Amino acid sequence: MDAQPSVAPDAPVVGRHLGDLARGGTTWQVHLETRREGDLVTGRIHFVSPQASRHTGWIFVEWSEQETIQRFNEFSPVELWKILESLA
Repeated sequence: MDAQPSVAPDAPVVGRHLGDLARGGTTWQVHLETRREGDLVTGRIHFVSPQASRHTGWIFVEWSEQETIQRFNEFSPVELWKILESLA
C-alpha cells in the first residue's frame, strides 16, 4: 500500500462516503475515491476526522466503479482500522 501523508483536516473531502469507523470516542468518515484510467477504474480510501485526514494509494483496480465499490465492501471494519492505523 502506498501511504500518502496526512492533509489538512479542512481539505475538501473527495469520493463517495461509504460509512464511519468509531472507536473510543474517535470517529472517522470513510470515503472511496475512484478515477477512470483507460478501460479500468482505480480507487483509494480516504479517512476523515475533525482533526486529520489520511488516504491510501490507488489500491483498487477494477473494470467498473461498481466493482470497485464491491471490492471495498469486502473489507471488514477491523481491516479498515488496520489500514487506517498503517497510515499514521
